[in-house]
Amino acid sequence: MISEAENRLLTEVGPGTPMGELLRRYWQPIGGASELDDAPVKARRLFGENLVLFRDQDGNYGLVDRQCPHRRADLSYGYVEKCGLRCTYHGWLFGADGEVIEQPWEDTAFPQRKEQVRIKSYPVKEMGGLLWAYFGPAPAPELPRFEPFAWGKGFAQIVMSELPCNWLQGQENSIDPIHFEWMHANWSQRLRGDYGPYGPKHLKIDFREFDYGYTYNRVREDTDEENPLWTIGRACMYPNGMFTGDHFEWRVPIDDENMLSIGWFYTPVPIERLPYVQEKVPTWYGPIKQPDGRWITSHVMNQDFVAWIGQGSISDRTQENLRSSDRGVAMLRRQFHRDLEAIARGEDPKGIIRDPELASYVPLPVIDRKTVVDGIPLEELMRPQRTHMRRFIFQYGQPEEVRLMQEEALGVAVQAHSYVNIEG
Repeated sequence: MISEAENRLLTEVGPGTPMGELLRRYWQPIGGASELDDAPVKARRLFGENLVLFRDQDGNYGLVDRQCPHRRADLSYGYVEKCGLRCTYHGWLFGADGEVIEQPWEDTAFPQRKEQVRIKSYPVKEMGGLLWAYFGPAPAPELPRFEPFAWGKGFAQIVMSELPCNWLQGQENSIDPIHFEWMHANWSQRLRGDYGPYGPKHLKIDFREFDYGYTYNRVREDTDEENPLWTIGRACMYPNGMFTGDHFEWRVPIDDENMLSIGWFYTPVPIERLPYVQEKVPTWYGPIKQPDGRWITSHVMNQDFVAWIGQGSISDRTQENLRSSDRGVAMLRRQFHRDLEAIARGEDPKGIIRDPELASYVPLPVIDRKTVVDGIPLEELMRPQRTHMRRFIFQYGQPEEVRLMQEEALGVAVQAHSYVNIEG
């Protein structure tokens, strides 16, 4: 267990809080570029701040304060112009960099006056179909181009959900291998109505540090130490992400008691369909509740959400009892403390990249590298052990339009089945 003060230190993320200041030093995914295609202005609450994300008519992305600095009107109702976002109340026009470009009445009546007014703004970049924002002090580090964004031989999609819990509950799940055995394998059996036998037990686990996080490595009853789950492992991306070998997950704070779950999912297309070029990465929102108000439990990440939300809006870690399987959680917390001390000294925290060449291609631990990098033969894709690649098992609610896009990319039927009934 940890103290109440330490729990607050690790979970509070608003402006000026230590953990908030740490997380702000990393580029954070805040949405998908494609979600602005039909509605180019979106309200966003991030790190305890009410903001507006927009793409102007020239294709520039902006993230600015939601309240107009003139009379505090709501800019989420603004509209985009060629070079910025215009307030609907009195027509003030704001550039993506926060500069007030026009004040229509003042510019007409008093053209000689050039009063400097700015709105709070944060830089936004696009990579991998995702929009990334930097909330920290200048100069901003490089935005890492993690290698999956360069693979280019598969179908990618972005899924977002808002969860009523603190970001750290999601991130500590990123370095917890044992939950796979119980929350996903065994619980899914029970949800199907099966009473056994349960899935293979974990026999051995390990946690290993690398430049951009930690891996968790495991041996189960159905694997050995030659298996890539042990030799390579899956990655807890520091400070608030996860990479499994074919998809990313990020836990982005909305405020202390809510988080934005953002997933980037990649399915390699059959080599018989190469070359393949994806023109647009679709973005969709995944529901988390059933009509009766209970949490959805049919898909992998929905099951995770049940665990995170069930710990409360902010987990009371003063009441927890960690064991040897939680060694990765303890390692992650110690790293947070080291980096809080580092930024207090004016140093960069773990994983920050300032070399543009290094940031241009960042390798990661990849379990099934040949498949995701080179593509997969159609015959292999159709094997029973690849069923998960022909269904979107990670989150409930994939829109029919996106399912058909994935089906067109793969050239095979993509079934609308859950993880729970993956064997059905």
